[in-house]
Amino acid sequence: HAGLYQALAMFAVAYFIIGMTVLSVCAIATNGALDAGGAYYMISRALGPEFGGSIGIMFFLANVCGSALYVLGLVEAVVDSFGIQPGQEAGTGVHVLPQSYWYELLYGTVLLALCLLVCLVGASIYAKATFLIFLIVAAVLGTILVSFFATRPLKVPIRLPNGNGTETDNGSFTGFSLSTLRDNLGGEERLLPPACRAHWHCHFTWGLLEGGGSWWAQSRCCGVVSPVGCVWGHGGEGLWWGCATLDSLSRLLSVPASLLCLAGQALALAKKTSASGNPVMAVILSWLVVQLVLFSGKLNTIASVVTIFFLLVYATVNLACLALEWASAPNFRPTFRYFTWHTCLLGIAGCCVMMFLISPVSASASLGFLLLLLLALHYLSPSSTWGYISQALIFHQVRKYLLMLDVRKDHVKFWRPQMLLMVQNPRGSARLIDFVNDLKKSGLYVLGHVELQDLDMLPSDPLQPQQDSWLSLVDKLNVKAFVSLTLAPSVRHGVRQLLFTSGLGGMRPNTLVLGFYDDEAPQDGLARHPAFTSAREEVPLGFPPLRAATTPKLLSAREYVGIVADALKMLRNVLLARQLESLDKAWELRRAASPPPTIHVWPVNLLRPDSARYADTCSLFLLQMACVLNMARAWRRARLRLFLCVEAGTMPHAQEEKLRQLLKDLRIQAQIQLVPWDAITRLHWQTCQGPSGGPAEEEEEEEGVVNFPTNTTQVSDEYVRAANKLVLEQSPAPAVRFLYLPRPPADTSLYPLYLHQLELLTRGLGPTVLVHGVSAVTSTQL
Repeated sequence: HAGLYQALAMFAVAYFIIGMTVLSVCAIATNGALDAGGAYYMISRALGPEFGGSIGIMFFLANVCGSALYVLGLVEAVVDSFGIQPGQEAGTGVHVLPQSYWYELLYGTVLLALCLLVCLVGASIYAKATFLIFLIVAAVLGTILVSFFATRPLKVPIRLPNGNGTETDNGSFTGFSLSTLRDNLGGEERLLPPACRAHWHCHFTWGLLEGGGSWWAQSRCCGVVSPVGCVWGHGGEGLWWGCATLDSLSRLLSVPASLLCLAGQALALAKKTSASGNPVMAVILSWLVVQLVLFSGKLNTIASVVTIFFLLVYATVNLACLALEWASAPNFRPTFRYFTWHTCLLGIAGCCVMMFLISPVSASASLGFLLLLLLALHYLSPSSTWGYISQALIFHQVRKYLLMLDVRKDHVKFWRPQMLLMVQNPRGSARLIDFVNDLKKSGLYVLGHVELQDLDMLPSDPLQPQQDSWLSLVDKLNVKAFVSLTLAPSVRHGVRQLLFTSGLGGMRPNTLVLGFYDDEAPQDGLARHPAFTSAREEVPLGFPPLRAATTPKLLSAREYVGIVADALKMLRNVLLARQLESLDKAWELRRAASPPPTIHVWPVNLLRPDSARYADTCSLFLLQMACVLNMARAWRRARLRLFLCVEAGTMPHAQEEKLRQLLKDLRIQAQIQLVPWDAITRLHWQTCQGPSGGPAEEEEEEEGVVNFPTNTTQVSDEYVRAANKLVLEQSPAPAVRFLYLPRPPADTSLYPLYLHQLELLTRGLGPTVLVHGVSAVTSTQL
């Protein structure tokens, strides 16, 4: 009833969709060896288990509904030919079959049982049945061609759907007639349902996805000729019977194949096969599902579901080919080259448009069902060894954008911390790793480790076996970090290597984070970490046990301070973290106490009170890092408290107002607390000796390197302990403290004394971060 123009248009759209899909399937199929499973196998191996599993389930359901569709179609053709005419109580002649819902369900069940028997016997009898049905179809097709010339004009009764029932209309067979052709160009207003019309043009691609040329040819013959045969008369019904039987058999045979492939990952029951390899349990399960679908009894409803599901499968096949083409992997080199990414896109667009033209509601529901399956399989499916196309696509895009990331275009407005955290043994640094993850603020985060070995003395690289343990650690701790391991003769040389080589392009570490060098025995933080104490899953980690308190360290105090000096010479900011393993972030940030936790910030060099300034590069970097921590989601409840050290006679309120204006310009919300420290500064060596006022020192202060000279020897332990007490007395106790890290002395022989002063300054303070910045990181302009 569509008319010749609309029929040709539908054929053109259908063949366009299948043509684009054929190109994609040929490209994927000629890129490697295929196995059973059809579209599921191709999609799962190309797009990964999530897409493959979800499409495999929909492919299974589409074939189940398709098998039921052809059984119902065959029942309808048989009832039309041999059923008792409506309005008659008894049959006459060949019309002896009763007609009702339950009788038609009985006929369908019997036909499906015959198909089940063929499938249980195996594929060999199916091949014989296929050839027999092909002979019947060919003979009937020949009679149809002869009937064009031998049959006189006649009236042909046609059953058309009408709501939940059917009605009979009369069609006219006139033979070759120009007037009939003209009348049929535009068609009539009463048309077949769109799903039924579209299904005739889409379902024959089944054979294509199975890889069988004979199945494809027979299904295509059915899809094109069957509608015409129904209009031409009862002679065409033989063709419909043959094709419907063939399609039902082919789908019922292929449904277990898809189910068997899916069962390889999930269902143990469906994997049972006979001695000849026939998936008996999969066949029986598929037969049960098809039998349930037969209870619907509505041909048009099933046709809509089958068509949309198959179109979704075809669209995903095109998507798989498109992803492989866009990934530009060297191993994707199919022998079939007559495709481009344009044909894949056109195939996807054609399938999606046709889905929504058939039924917008059903198409939307199918896409929603597909997304639910994707999410479920993403979180529930185990890892596979098939490869993930998403990784290839991500690599392709990241490489492209990394090349576009030009370090010459960096601007302080868009600065972000890019951390390199050096870890000797993750067992003693679990909370430090988590803390630095909060501190990175969407920047680069690299976990660095130095293995003290000589590659010349080893048969192979010892770092490769450790890589999996480090990556598992990153996954379990749920930190967004890369891992960088290196071999070196000393820790200092290894850190230099990582500072030079870590990162890529414009993504390179600009801040070095080290644990503090002290005599405390390390504690196994992984043993107490919630990610590793869960009984649900245990991840074997190849990290060695922590060193005992009496075991000598791998690096000396001089080498440790030398690492800090090297980083500053390389214009890297430095953070030294002490007692971060005692920071219970979950308790600190979620405790029920009314005052929120605080972060104490001391942006002044406590070892040089005469150089106390709040606007130098180091102090501003310290303020920035404290603010970045406060911006992290887990630390937003915390409050910044900034301590302003003042002396008598220096107009403290003016200093406070100046600092408040600076915080306002930097958009940092913090509480300012004045701290008198006259009693502390009296203990400083310069106060005792009086100000030198020499021109060299004034010039040094102007250049901002006041903490570099050899005045380390002039700072007494008494003064450092007093400064430590001053910091410790500020209540309430904070969750973490940020202190100013002085620059190491130029004389390397003073490195142990420098480290001793830092240890005295931070003793007993709890979680403390010493910060030294060498680059501008704040901006007050748009």
